[in-house]
Amino acid sequence: MILSPLEQFSILKLIPFGIGSFDVSFTNSSLFMALPLSLFIALSFMITVHGGKLIPNAWQSSIEMLYEFLVNLLQSQVGKRGKPYFPILFAVFSFILFNNLIGMIPYSFTSTSHFIITFTLSFSMFIGITIIGFEEHGIHYFSYLLPPGAPLILAPFLVVLELISYCFRPISLGVRLFANMMAGHTLVKILSGFSWSMMKQGFVLSIVAFIPFGVVFALTFLEIAVAGLQAYVFTILVCIYMNDAICLH
Repeated sequence: MILSPLEQFSILKLIPFGIGSFDVSFTNSSLFMALPLSLFIALSFMITVHGGKLIPNAWQSSIEMLYEFLVNLLQSQVGKRGKPYFPILFAVFSFILFNNLIGMIPYSFTSTSHFIITFTLSFSMFIGITIIGFEEHGIHYFSYLLPPGAPLILAPFLVVLELISYCFRPISLGVRLFANMMAGHTLVKILSGFSWSMMKQGFVLSIVAFIPFGVVFALTFLEIAVAGLQAYVFTILVCIYMNDAICLH
């Protein structure tokens, strides 16, 4: 029995293991990150092992739609120069989407509701995009910190502001995903617990309890939509930052 709405986010050791002073135990978070990844890889392999079917089934159509959606997203935001980075974009979007969705299954775990997971992902993308910027422009990439046409007298002030804004990108990316997933799951748990408590108090309250229960039912569908929306928001922001790194000003 879960006594607190936040208890659903607890990290539990399934296979305790340590290397010296480092705890590298296999946890419920590890399990529910590996599970959707394994299922997605297995599904993709079964669909593409023979090159797919001329008339696609539902699963093949879903993968093709996902592929086409991300190709168009990258094309619209970055252009042809972003094509080499499509595989990492596809992997990031799929990872976030399927981890968000698997968290909607009762008694599962939402790994993207932990800031350490989302921040690690966003910081990795931030480092990669910064490397791309220096590969494309070299030392001239620092000109990104000074908007074109800005008065030179304001340069020291603007450079500091732009540098702070640039460094906060991975934090905002990670916090946005983590906060939305955690808040939504917490709200659903609070309302469902409230509804269940009312049902146990008597006949009259049992009837009234259907109101918060209906809200929970609606919120569940809303959370499924949010799961896809947050994957999209994270990915499109990565595309925008990548476009800034490639095209500079």
